[in-house]
Amino acid sequence: MTCDAPAPAGPKSPSPAEPAWRSYGGRRRATRALRVRVSAVVLAVTVLAVLLVPPLVRLDQQAVELADKLLPPSLAHPFGTDDVGRDLLLRCVHGLRVSLLVGLAAALTATVIGTAVGALAGALGGWADRAVMRVVDTLSSVPHLLLGIFVVAMFRPGVWPVVVSVAVTHWLSTARIVRAEVLSLRSRPFVDAAVSGGATRWRVTVRHLLPAVLPQAALAAVLMVPHAMWHESALSFLGLGLPTHTASLGTLIRGARGSLLAGQWWPTLFPGLFIILPTLAIAGLAGAWRERINPRRRSELML
Repeated sequence: MTCDAPAPAGPKSPSPAEPAWRSYGGRRRATRALRVRVSAVVLAVTVLAVLLVPPLVRLDQQAVELADKLLPPSLAHPFGTDDVGRDLLLRCVHGLRVSLLVGLAAALTATVIGTAVGALAGALGGWADRAVMRVVDTLSSVPHLLLGIFVVAMFRPGVWPVVVSVAVTHWLSTARIVRAEVLSLRSRPFVDAAVSGGATRWRVTVRHLLPAVLPQAALAAVLMVPHAMWHESALSFLGLGLPTHTASLGTLIRGARGSLLAGQWWPTLFPGLFIILPTLAIAGLAGAWRERINPRRRSELML
């Protein structure tokens, strides 16, 4: 009795879906890791420049060197000079320091206000929640820049009016985020257990709800820093923020408008890069942080 020999097994064809999915996931993770590393390097260089350069190299805000007016980038002046002969690299670093300090102060102030308002509205509920959210909706309907111009116009040009203006117009998104988190946490078992144990609403809010929403509030504060920097630069560009002689990224771009029309590109390019690169670096790191906090939700840049 003879039986047919089994046919030799050929090479198993790979499933097209699995390798493609693994390849796509690997490329996505590699791209995300590269983005985080580049963002960390850019942010580290920015922080070091802001911390070390201004104390070591003093900048005379009102110095005039007409012999060095609008020199192109060179070894002596890597970023060139502005319309009155001042070194543009030093002015960009000093301007970045001012913009970053304004952004940090405004973001922290807005986060504290938004966290308090959002936690209060979510914890109280009922008519108090509805009243607070109607106020938030009303203020959100007004453009941030328009409301910021109205606030800063009531004061003399300076740093603190800009901080107040940015903080007043940017706490709304944090209040929404914190309120949503508090409403979702109110139905959790640990909150029910605390209420059953006799804890008051105030104690539940302070001891249980606020610590749970702090990571989201901190992430909102980090994402708000570049937004506040752009807001401050826009107000200074319009002449409503910092004084014109103060080195700010907005005032530098505002003073370079005439030079750009005459063909001198460097007084506009480098201050613009000093706004864009730290913004992208902070947003890249914050996006990775958001994916770590909530991996099911893709990171979004709140700019």
